[in-house]
Amino acid sequence: MKTWLSWTLGAISVVCGGWTAEAQHRNPDAQIVIWGHLGAPGTAEIESRLEEVITERSGEPDRIRDRYAVGITQPRLLVFQPERPNGAALLLLPGGGYQRVVIDKEGIESAERFNQAGVTVFVLLYRLPDEGHEQGQNVPLQDAQRALRLIRSGAVDATVDPARVGVIGFSAGGHLAGSLATRFDAGVYDQRDTVDDVPARPDFAVLVYPVSRMSGPAVHTGSRNRLIGEHPDPATVATHDLVSAARSDAPPLFLLHAADDLAVPVENSLDLFRANRARGVPVEMHVFAEGGHGFGIRFAEGLPVGDWPDLVLAWMERGGFLAD
Repeated sequence: MKTWLSWTLGAISVVCGGWTAEAQHRNPDAQIVIWGHLGAPGTAEIESRLEEVITERSGEPDRIRDRYAVGITQPRLLVFQPERPNGAALLLLPGGGYQRVVIDKEGIESAERFNQAGVTVFVLLYRLPDEGHEQGQNVPLQDAQRALRLIRSGAVDATVDPARVGVIGFSAGGHLAGSLATRFDAGVYDQRDTVDDVPARPDFAVLVYPVSRMSGPAVHTGSRNRLIGEHPDPATVATHDLVSAARSDAPPLFLLHAADDLAVPVENSLDLFRANRARGVPVEMHVFAEGGHGFGIRFAEGLPVGDWPDLVLAWMERGGFLAD
């Protein structure tokens, strides 16, 4: 079995990385650096002073992994292929408050669950906005647009149906997924190659306990401050607030939240539901009494909210996204 380090590209430091190749954990089937030899926009100015670090938070990494990444300069897709792909694909954007990118809890574990239904999953390790990048507030969306274009182009996996490419995001990753669903045509980077001719609009979007508000009582201040600063001007707030940015040609939307979420209040999803419904966007929402924040797969087990992947898959099937 290949270890994590054998899959990475570039110089990486691992903090507390105490797991071995013998541990029974799923590793990516492939890994794709999304900007290739061209490098991510603006990276040359920061690459020499920013080092990628992967930190393991689990006390028992041989049994369960709980890693996150910071300092990402080579954003990349971790590809998880099902045994019997049905053509559906998900670009998966883990959370981390725009301070880190969670790898296992919301990334790989969710990918494995959707693999079981035949969905090919691409976990994106995206650049973080508050690490000194020249266009900090745009770098996550730059990576998300590029990743979706790569997936849809067939350059990553030829089994993917270009008409059934969706996005799923968690927490701040939910904000990024929502930004992709509303700013898919925003010119946040200059064209690099023919891949950038491919539309970046996802065919459907799934937002799990998403950050959506950039102002008001429901705002997650940490995510907001790292993305657009503590005192953004009204125009910047309007651009990045998913409720303000709602548009009638956004893709069908699935929202999931727990009412007892103390980190990202449920109003983030409730407001988003109302805004998209008012604009005629097909939207489905599920609110559970229990679950808190950041439950992913592992912390939802044994609770009603633990059925959330099945709800998403049933919605995808009804929408014609799961299979031909």
